[in-house]
Amino acid sequence: MVNTAHLSKVDGAILDKIKQWLGPETDDITRETLKSLIEAGKEEELIDSFYKDLEFGTGGLRGIMGVGTNRINKYTIAMATQGLSNYLLKHYKNEPIKVAIAHDSRNNSDLFAKVTAEVFAANGIKVYFFKALRPTPELSFAIRTLGCKSGVVLTASHNPKEYNGYKAYWEDGAQVIAPHDKNIIDEVQKIKSLADIRFKHEASMIEEIGEDIDELYLKSLKNLSVSPDAIARQHDLKIVYTPIHGTGVVLVEPILKRFGFTNITVVKEQAEPAGNGNFPTVVYPNPEEADALKLAVEKANAIGADLVMATDPDADRVGIAIRNNKGELQLLNGNQTGSLLIHYLLKAWKEKGQFKGNEFVVKTIVTTDLIPKIAAYYGVKSYETLTGFKYIAALIKKLEGKEQFIAGGEESYGYLIGDKVRDKDAIASCAIIAEMAAYAKDKGSSLYDTLLDTYVQFGYYKENLISLTKKGKTGAEEIQKMMKDLRETPPATLAGSKVIRVKDYNDSSWVNPQNGEKGTLDFPKENVLQFLTEDGSLISARPSGTEPKIKFYFSVNEPLKDKSQFEAVSKQLDQKIDRLVTELNIK
Repeated sequence: MVNTAHLSKVDGAILDKIKQWLGPETDDITRETLKSLIEAGKEEELIDSFYKDLEFGTGGLRGIMGVGTNRINKYTIAMATQGLSNYLLKHYKNEPIKVAIAHDSRNNSDLFAKVTAEVFAANGIKVYFFKALRPTPELSFAIRTLGCKSGVVLTASHNPKEYNGYKAYWEDGAQVIAPHDKNIIDEVQKIKSLADIRFKHEASMIEEIGEDIDELYLKSLKNLSVSPDAIARQHDLKIVYTPIHGTGVVLVEPILKRFGFTNITVVKEQAEPAGNGNFPTVVYPNPEEADALKLAVEKANAIGADLVMATDPDADRVGIAIRNNKGELQLLNGNQTGSLLIHYLLKAWKEKGQFKGNEFVVKTIVTTDLIPKIAAYYGVKSYETLTGFKYIAALIKKLEGKEQFIAGGEESYGYLIGDKVRDKDAIASCAIIAEMAAYAKDKGSSLYDTLLDTYVQFGYYKENLISLTKKGKTGAEEIQKMMKDLRETPPATLAGSKVIRVKDYNDSSWVNPQNGEKGTLDFPKENVLQFLTEDGSLISARPSGTEPKIKFYFSVNEPLKDKSQFEAVSKQLDQKIDRLVTELNIK
């Protein structure tokens, strides 16, 4: 019996949970780890580990790994899987149920994937199990290809090494949405004890997959190529790629070679050994962070490369660097890369005569308005969804058979080309980014000049993101107050321009504060506020759904009459964003 009498700060409810985890349902390692925390008097850590159950949200689980109900571990993973299994069995009564499982390079992801497979199998559900690390978009492809009803990928995306997560997918290969998301959450919340989990299974219920699905996936991606002739002429385009210790190491180089590229340098320090979950060369394995691309940029400068690409651990997002007109490598943000991709694809489709008149592209509400301007020029529909690729996937599904999806994206470095996958896909994105670089070079231009030409043609749209971290209970309350204050006392003017529309997605409403005109928004409800000004500036406030953060998105624009004015106009727009930040008192 473990003595807990010295744990004066730990209340009775938490002690009851601790005692359950010291019981026979857990393994020796878990019990010994927990005993050492108790004996060392680590009260704060014990409280944080057990004061609540790790919340299964609409996207699944994400959290710090460790022992306890508020941590990612084999038991919280198993409880989530038991709840998902229960819902699948209820929803698909008397139907055979198959699921697919993949995992990224994080520490314990392979273990958590194995536990997930075993619990599904113990519930009589057939499992297709990727035997080694694979990208998230390939899981989406596998679900659709193998006729699965659901799927799970073990990943915490770009979070630090201490984190892991569990993302649940539905039969269309997209992350679960209403009503399934809420129904799954209800079933997960019904799992109150480790004794509720089924582990005993038949080994025959789990079938390993790998290279067979890789081949089908790569063939599907190759069909996305629009300009193979340009690649043939520019096949030696110098490309530097880094998987940042993640799953992209498995498929990015193969798809680039399959597209026809012959001069690819992979950053060895971030690729070997494949899938290092300690992410030893970076603080955050996030392609949005300049530091994560530092080694790749250094390698590119050393060899004179034209293009740098970096994918996050589960290879659903990609960051790039291109050479500017001074010969320097310049990082692009997600809005710039997304705009370049959409512009290239629409132009190439038009040149090849591929338009049938029913095509569309998609962006999220916080992604640049440059994209719909480009789409309008080519006569292609542009749709807008809430933030999150599950909403883009839902729109693709809704329009399936009626309209043809070309591409979509969001400012956070996630893009999708074609509809064979239903989540953001950095493998496909790397291939098409390289293709558009080859296309530009083949025309005697560059991606940098293409970007400036786009601004001259459609206007210079510049965006910025400020993300404020507010940890703990007080942080959550502070975020709530910020949103409450913005709703109750919205700004009348911003940076000298009248606010002509306030959109509140929380109650699906909009109002023009200048004349009192009101209307409704045709979107699911989400805690987002947007302010549109008379001069076309757009400011969005959005608390994160997965992290203790509130994000403020800024989009401003000005005409760019000539490329020579780019730096001057860029400076003007930076000053405007600074003024907006000051006026909104964001800190």
